[in-house]
Amino acid sequence: MNNLCKTVWKGGMNFESENASGHMVSIDVDVQDGGSGAGYRPKSLMLTALAGCSGIDVVSLFQKMKVPVRAFEIDIDARLTEEHPKFYDQVKVVYHFYGDQLDEKKLERCVELSVTKYCGVMEMFRRFSEVSTSCVFHHES
Repeated sequence: MNNLCKTVWKGGMNFESENASGHMVSIDVDVQDGGSGAGYRPKSLMLTALAGCSGIDVVSLFQKMKVPVRAFEIDIDARLTEEHPKFYDQVKVVYHFYGDQLDEKKLERCVELSVTKYCGVMEMFRRFSEVSTSCVFHHES
């Protein structure tokens, strides 16, 4: 299956990219790098894709397992290499779950399934980066 996107230069260092579903995203760089700072940086967009892909998996799984979760967040801390081409060589993904009836074992299983079976973006990252994951449970009872 092929995925298509069209990316159009809008001037300066700004681009607008449209995916096959018609959704748009603006891509730019910081002012000190010659841009206007009006959009996602390309590398941070990759981290956003990683969090979104895995997050969708995890939510789908905990909903199917009927695990009550009040809120869910993903934090990613990624280290860029020093030399060009710069890429993320270490990525730490932290899954935060909030609620008063958190089933830690089931939620850890949801994350494990996303990481090892379902999230294609996670698999892509593993091809060029050392990826670690952890879960933090915020019990509210």
